Amino acid sequence: MPRFKKIAFVASPTGYAREAAAALMRRYDHVPPEEADVVIALGGDGLMLQVLHRFMDHPKPIYGMNRGTVGFMMNEFRDDDLLEHLESAQRSVIHPLIMDVLDTEGRSHRARAINEVYLLRQTHQTAKLKIAVDGNVRLDLLIADGVLVATAAGSTAYNLSVGGPILPLDAKLLALTPISAFRPRRWRGALLPDYARIRIDVLDAPHRPVAAVADHTEFRRVCTVETSLDRATELVLLHDPGHSLDERILREQFG
Repeated sequence: MPRFKKIAFVASPTGYAREAAAALMRRYDHVPPEEADVVIALGGDGLMLQVLHRFMDHPKPIYGMNRGTVGFMMNEFRDDDLLEHLESAQRSVIHPLIMDVLDTEGRSHRARAINEVYLLRQTHQTAKLKIAVDGNVRLDLLIADGVLVATAAGSTAYNLSVGGPILPLDAKLLALTPISAFRPRRWRGALLPDYARIRIDVLDAPHRPVAAVADHTEFRRVCTVETSLDRATELVLLHDPGHSLDERILREQFG
């Protein structure tokens, strides 16, 4: 019995990706994405994040094929033997972060992030932040462009570019990484257990405005952000043998 009976295709808006999707749709039976057992995503990592967010409330396995730029989360594109590749694909399970925000107008917001949650200054002035973990203040004052909380799956993205550590997928850790820290100058961040609840208060929020971002969802002029891992939501990525997400993260550590 086939592992997946109903296949759907989604593609990024580039011609390169759309042409690949059209060719595959001519070759294989397919259904609308909402009816599928598995979704084939054709594009780059940006598309993969969009598709994962699209099905966040009703997760289904996503098999990505690179028709984009980076494609860290994607498999190599092949237009033949797709069904065989799906049968042999390995599962990587990831959990998103939940970000709860209170802005300076007293409004509450919520968003999820697969890669990272970060705070970033909105003006020329640095942000002044206070950081607490599980109710205990760990840093009374961080003066920086911002701060970032990354999942293991997202540790090779923005987190890595600002000097954060690469986390193995099964490490059960979150990376807390400053963005261009000014004080404390020597603070390079922290590794936290993935059950930690992190609260970040923006000090002097009216005069030093800060934005909060969960992947591609942004809220401006925030005063408090709380984030933690959403263990109730399991997102499944499918990868060809030898190219699983944890294997790619491991390779990234060796350049």
